[in-house]
Amino acid sequence: MSPASGVAVIADERPQLAAWVRLQWDPRRQRHVLLAPEKVVVLNATGAAILALCDGQRTVAEIAVTVAAHFQHAVEADVHTFVSRLAARRLLELTRAA
Repeated sequence: MSPASGVAVIADERPQLAAWVRLQWDPRRQRHVLLAPEKVVVLNATGAAILALCDGQRTVAEIAVTVAAHFQHAVEADVHTFVSRLAARRLLELTRAA
């Protein structure tokens, strides 16, 4: 897969923000943003909810279930795509569940 399309994400992988990345509320934009060196990613509510759960403890599958319950619709494919694209940009790190 190319970085634009993402990397292959497995449901039992545990995503977490890369060490040089942080999730922050931007009062000027009234949105959450993902900050990395020389990069700002403006997030919608779903993206912010997914990233708030990317703590290295939860699996991609667990994150998808939690987000789906919060937004009350199926989002499993969306979570996989979102995590995959951020991992391809090296904003998220993925580790396999033990």
